[in-house]
Amino acid sequence: MQALARFVTRHPLIVLLVWALLVVISAPFAARAPAAMNAAPGSPPNSESARVAHLLEKEFGEGGTSAVLLVSRSAYLADDQRFLNDYDAFVEKLRAVEKVQGVTRFDSPSPFRTTSVDKKQTLTIVTVNAEDDATMERVRSLAHAQRGESTQYRVTGGQVIARDFTKFAEEDTRRSELAALPLTAVVLLVVFGALVATSLPLLVGVLSISVTLGAVYFLTRVSDVSTFALPVITMLGLGAGIDYALLMVNRFREELAGRGNAREAARRTILTAGRSVLFSGMTVAIAMGALIAPPLDFVRSMGVGGVTVVIMTVLASVTALPALFVLLGERVNSPRVLKLTWSQNANASAAWTSFARRVIRRPWLAVTGSALVLIALALPAFRMQLGYAGAWGLSPGVESRDTLRAVEGLGAGGLLSSFEVVLDLKGRPYDAEARTAFRDTVRRLEGVEGVKAVISPFLRPDLLSGSTTGNASLSDLVSLTNRSISRDRAYLRVTVLPDRDLRADKVDAFAAKLRAALNEGDQPYLLGGAPIGGREFTRALTDATLPAILTVLGLTFVLLAVAFRSLLIPVKSILMNLLTVGAAYGVVTLIVQEGFLAGPLGIPSDVGVLDSSLPLILFAVLFGLSMDYEIFLLSRVQEEHLRGLPNDEAVVQAVGRTGRIITSAALIMFIVFAAFVSGRVVANKSIGLALALAVALDATLVRMVLVPGFLKLAGKWNWWLPRWLARRLPKVSLEH
Repeated sequence: MQALARFVTRHPLIVLLVWALLVVISAPFAARAPAAMNAAPGSPPNSESARVAHLLEKEFGEGGTSAVLLVSRSAYLADDQRFLNDYDAFVEKLRAVEKVQGVTRFDSPSPFRTTSVDKKQTLTIVTVNAEDDATMERVRSLAHAQRGESTQYRVTGGQVIARDFTKFAEEDTRRSELAALPLTAVVLLVVFGALVATSLPLLVGVLSISVTLGAVYFLTRVSDVSTFALPVITMLGLGAGIDYALLMVNRFREELAGRGNAREAARRTILTAGRSVLFSGMTVAIAMGALIAPPLDFVRSMGVGGVTVVIMTVLASVTALPALFVLLGERVNSPRVLKLTWSQNANASAAWTSFARRVIRRPWLAVTGSALVLIALALPAFRMQLGYAGAWGLSPGVESRDTLRAVEGLGAGGLLSSFEVVLDLKGRPYDAEARTAFRDTVRRLEGVEGVKAVISPFLRPDLLSGSTTGNASLSDLVSLTNRSISRDRAYLRVTVLPDRDLRADKVDAFAAKLRAALNEGDQPYLLGGAPIGGREFTRALTDATLPAILTVLGLTFVLLAVAFRSLLIPVKSILMNLLTVGAAYGVVTLIVQEGFLAGPLGIPSDVGVLDSSLPLILFAVLFGLSMDYEIFLLSRVQEEHLRGLPNDEAVVQAVGRTGRIITSAALIMFIVFAAFVSGRVVANKSIGLALALAVALDATLVRMVLVPGFLKLAGKWNWWLPRWLARRLPKVSLEH
């Protein structure tokens, strides 16, 4: 740190020019990064659904995806010749789009009712032979251009829904930033009182986010990057950036008041607060590293984004900020527009000091009372259901969601929850015996409760009514055999259509019934399709979550043991942070999954599941940021303890001196996180809600009540460390 402090304070212009160059280079790519992200989780590599998708593409020549077009009109639609003429022309336009494999009209044979009883709504299926966003957007544009005064063309489908996730996640993030920044500036102005000092923390957030998004854009060129990486990067960049800058600016102003020399004050700031920022950043980066552990590129991209933005935030805090300090000097305190003594002085807070004394007078009440509150909030987490919510993960008013709801009203929701079954003939010829076994398998699948139809060469005529099957080849029943037998005649294939769109928490039970029917035969099979892929993604993620969490806990324990030279402090810190994480899990389960108070918060009450990546995201972000507050408080307790103060007085003085910083930082984080609750992507709303609540709990109930109460009860054992271990651990000094 000494070498870094010397270089930054002696060459501030060079440091700032390097950052300016980084931002200029990153800005164009950062602007393109959100649109290049993807919301569809896909399937884990080598999973059953991935193997099915590979076989369908390689052996059956079907590697595409479908969009469902719902046409609605205020008057009769299906019998209107004027509508039919316009519709015929529209279908021809769709068929002319490059990469559109086929268009299944509403008046083709189908196992679904594709014209409503009142004949005001019809369904059309467009099959695209590749998951090409540009092609699907072209289809969507044609549908929107076809709209008239009395006729609406609306689109839904797996890829359309994923694009809506990406689009609205980007818009929500931008709107949340615009809402949070002015409020954050107001809080910072109250804390610092001066416009220049107020602008510096915001600058750190902008620097770290811009450079990180520029780097993430290049990651999208070689791998799928999750749409949810965007809010993670934004929340961490703003939240942690403002946290660290708050600490750095506050320390610089103290040093400047005592030393009068800007260069020396900046150097001392790097060596004291900068060291704490560096250590805090390490804990946050370790926690975010939990997202890199699962073998899923979709999730790893969030981890890479999170770790990168933390690194950029720390670098900006210990280089760009001190360089500005040197150049600004006393001007950091100007222009002075507010002066509030309760927030803008370096002395201990009388209110927090008094509060801490009351807490340690009744430590058992503080510890048990606050712990019980957190445990009570965490209890609903035991009912947590995870999965990919699909269209239901978007708020009402989004076209793809509302269209799917209308399609469900026609009884055709199963079009978006189809299951693919591939039967392996194992080298046997497709003869009369194989055909009989194939037909028996289809009949068993047709008998499964909840199955609307099984698309195969044995599709019964009585199942066909009205129109549209959801696959272009089904418009001609003669092609069913070609669709169902692979090119090399080594595999057979059927498509199982449920009678409704299956929510993620209903997929496992339905799939189990399909497997039971398939297991009654003697043909090897693979079961795939989007619902199976979603469940496999969830299982792969949940299987990797516990090892990732344990790794983070182990590394955090080592870091805290080194920093505070104690074994009890790391255990206490980990347990209390886990209580905060558990409370966040419980509340988000209660509200998002079960619908309690969902309406007032603008969250749909029919989501039914939490996004499968949510527990790991919340753990990584919350555990890391909670450690910031833990380090802020405990480093001051340790400092007072090493000065010779008794344990109780050290705790009281630490709370008095850090309470103002912690609560100010937490208020800013709360504003940043809460801004995301107003969005239209439920997963982002869930993350924002959980983080806002958890930060509020952590900065008040945990840090100001539970931790002081515990430290009082533990007494001298807070700093217990075996002698043999004390000799081996490196010594680290944390000051702020």
